[in-house]
Amino acid sequence: MPNNPPQQLINTQICQQNKRLNMLLFETDAVYSEAAKRLGLIDSDYKILYTMCHLGSKCLLADVVRLSGCNKQTVNSAMRRMEAEELIYLQKADDGRRKLICLTEKGQNLTQNTIGRLIELENEAMLNWTEQETALYIELTQRFLQDLKEKIKRL
Repeated sequence: MPNNPPQQLINTQICQQNKRLNMLLFETDAVYSEAAKRLGLIDSDYKILYTMCHLGSKCLLADVVRLSGCNKQTVNSAMRRMEAEELIYLQKADDGRRKLICLTEKGQNLTQNTIGRLIELENEAMLNWTEQETALYIELTQRFLQDLKEKIKRL
């Protein structure tokens, strides 16, 4: 008969590992908030500009809401502020129903000088990782995210 650890021990280990993972995620979020502050950006503006940096200088409002981690109200408030600062403008998408958020030249310059710098730091932080470590980290993060999304759907 195999010597398997009791279920309670396994559950305790999973709880401890999950707690550690969540603390790392929270700490990572705090590091990004600190970076935004040091770059002179409001947290919501940073998240929107970061998202746009990866999606392109014109992207759907719905995609920014979905990927930035900000709720629709926060994105809308930030967009009004960013429009007033002439960093972005809105236009209708080709389908005439959805909205595109578009960076102005001023917004593109700000994004390059802030988010671009942050992305360079992220890249530098990963320089010590092997290609396999990077691939494994991405694979496991994607798997965790997908599994968690499936569990959340059942709430």
